[in-house]
Amino acid sequence: MENQEGLYLQTRQVLLLFVFLGMSQAHSEAGRLSVVEEMLSGALVGNLVKDLGLQVDELSAREAQVASSDNKLPLQLNINTGDLLLSEPLDREELCGSTEPCVLHFQVLLKNPLKILQAELQVTDVNDNSPVFLEKEMVLEIPENSPVGAVFLLESAIDLDVGINAVKSYEISQNSHFHVTMRVNPDGRKYPELVLDKALDYEEQHELRLILTALDGGTPPRSGTALVRVEVIDINDNSPEFDHMFYEVTVPENSMLGSLLITASAWDLDSGINGEVSYAFSHASEDIRKTFAINEHSGEIRLKGYLDFETTESYSIIIKATDRGGLFGKSTVRIQVMDVNDNFPEIIVSSFISPIPENTAETLVMIFSIRDKDSGENGKMVCTIPEGLPFVLKSSIENYYHLETDGALDRESIAEYNITISVTDLGTPRLTTQHTIIVQVADINDNAPAFTQTSYTMFFHENNSPALHIGTISATDSDAGSNAHITYSLMSAQDLQMALSSLISINADNGQLFALRALDYEVLQAFEFQVGATDRGSPALSSQALVRVVVLDDNDNAPFVLYPMQNASAPCTELLPRAAEPGYLVTKVVAVDRDSGQNAWLSFQLLKATEPGLFSVWAHNGEVRTTRLLSERDAPKHRLLLLVKDNGDPPRSASVTLHVLVVDGFSQPYLPLPEVARNPAHEEDALTLYLVTALASVSSLFLLSVMLFVGVRLCRRARAASLGGCTVPEGHFPDHLMGINSAGTLSQSYQYEVCLMGGSGTNEFRFLKPVSPNLQPQFPGKEIEESSTLRNSFGLFRDCN
Repeated sequence: MENQEGLYLQTRQVLLLFVFLGMSQAHSEAGRLSVVEEMLSGALVGNLVKDLGLQVDELSAREAQVASSDNKLPLQLNINTGDLLLSEPLDREELCGSTEPCVLHFQVLLKNPLKILQAELQVTDVNDNSPVFLEKEMVLEIPENSPVGAVFLLESAIDLDVGINAVKSYEISQNSHFHVTMRVNPDGRKYPELVLDKALDYEEQHELRLILTALDGGTPPRSGTALVRVEVIDINDNSPEFDHMFYEVTVPENSMLGSLLITASAWDLDSGINGEVSYAFSHASEDIRKTFAINEHSGEIRLKGYLDFETTESYSIIIKATDRGGLFGKSTVRIQVMDVNDNFPEIIVSSFISPIPENTAETLVMIFSIRDKDSGENGKMVCTIPEGLPFVLKSSIENYYHLETDGALDRESIAEYNITISVTDLGTPRLTTQHTIIVQVADINDNAPAFTQTSYTMFFHENNSPALHIGTISATDSDAGSNAHITYSLMSAQDLQMALSSLISINADNGQLFALRALDYEVLQAFEFQVGATDRGSPALSSQALVRVVVLDDNDNAPFVLYPMQNASAPCTELLPRAAEPGYLVTKVVAVDRDSGQNAWLSFQLLKATEPGLFSVWAHNGEVRTTRLLSERDAPKHRLLLLVKDNGDPPRSASVTLHVLVVDGFSQPYLPLPEVARNPAHEEDALTLYLVTALASVSSLFLLSVMLFVGVRLCRRARAASLGGCTVPEGHFPDHLMGINSAGTLSQSYQYEVCLMGGSGTNEFRFLKPVSPNLQPQFPGKEIEESSTLRNSFGLFRDCN
């Protein structure tokens, strides 16, 4: 039977729930929704599209969001349909207590542009709480002489439900002496009174036990019971009376526990024990009993619990003064709670965005609301942020703010901002709440890589090993992450015909430059090219720098003798008149060095001579001169060995051999002497031979001169060497020849032509003259400067066979 009754009650509750739900859907107006408490999670509260006049696509596009001031309202918004759903069941008694109607405020936040809609949710009560008596047993001491119709106060039942679901009526168990009536106290609470229907007789019945039942107005109704024990006492015909029927007192909410609030006083005209009065609260709620205490002997009301103006602003208490005879009097005490500034302002963050991109103006950073539970001036607030920050605080509606950037930010200047939001109330003393947020600035690729130098110059020696590290270029990027990751590359050479990729390579990650192959200073002394640095941003940014690579010379070339030629089939012989004065210029050794600098500074040294004291060589210009007069005893032919050495480290050298023939005049024929030791037996035969040769030469001198002149001209035209003739180069010299400017004892630029006729064992001097013009040598890959080879000019000698 009990199970059937429980099932019936549950069915009735479910039907009632659907009835309330239908009523809330039918009567909800724009801005105000209604829902029944204890609805299951996921239940539909309303539709914002219908109830607030919004569009479905607007909710998604503008990132609609539901927020409440205390973030305790369990609502969930479906932005695809606009349905507002419960995320968990609601308990009206927990949310609003005895307040009716139970209205909860929430906001609908729309972004881009920002719009805040105020909305209300009314929670409708269901009958889910039964009336409860705080005292399960009430004892009434009633004199036997109490008149019929006398009224006796009973403790009221407490029902957490409100409206029709609250306590509706009281019933008393069947008896012949009493019935119960219901009254309403000043705060609207219903309480029962026991009315005497028939006079009591102490001698007939000392005590009566009655069951008091409280019924609420729910469907089905709920009830609660308490035992009322009536003790009949002898005559006491005067009830206590209070000084005032109404007491009122104002108490600050921060009063100390135990503080005396008021003293209620009552007297009884009876004497003896019937005149002794005791004080107590009547019909006091559990909240009143926890907050206040009354001295039963003195009537002093003291503070037992903490007051909170924001929770309860006033209390209405009924005080009962009872004598020993059971008669009582009552008075009402109204305690008004005075607000003090004891609540700090609160900041409720609804939306916060971090990081935010740089170079973007007026970016929404944060949406928040502020509140203060105090009232009056204590509840008024001022919201500020520090000055000097690139942010601005704007208020949309009361107590709602949004924080925006005041212009574009630059991450490279400041990458992070600590913003302290201060909310100060206007109470006394003023209370301030601060909330600090860290706003990070997201990087965008707005800075190109910057080289540490506008141009780089790098040096390395020639004949380097392949893959030699010759230097490093470096660039920095003020951006962060991939926007600051730099890749290096070769761009282009200044000389567009140069194959740069075959000379240089670059490490794309660290900018290190490497020589790909060995370089020759004599071929390539320096070259320039562009390098690029590119970040990995989107879009990528880049910059360029100029790199100049200078190849340093090493002493890798030995001196090269231009004159006299050392590779001729027949050695070149210099003529020395026997009458030459000391210091006579015999010849000049011409040598060059393809190196540069001190590696090309040449010095000359006489290593060996047939007559060591007859000749000397000038160390700086290679001129071979006589040191004394020749005598008859000096040999007619001399052989000199000279050393040409550069100034490198280590030095390199070359040797040259000179043949000098002593003659009495330029027309005197000469014969080369075999390289044998002198034999006195043959000297007389040699002298006879010289005399015959001299006579023949004088007789044919004129004829030979004409023939030589014609031969020289023919040689120049033919441009080729032939037997019995020689050529004089015109224009640029070949690579192994070099032009000589005037210096030392040679007064002008010239060339020597020495032509010797070959014959069986003898060479005859035929012609000697200077030839112009002055010709400048050229060497491939290198311009030979005058100071890097010889400090003095020299003539060009050529031996033609």
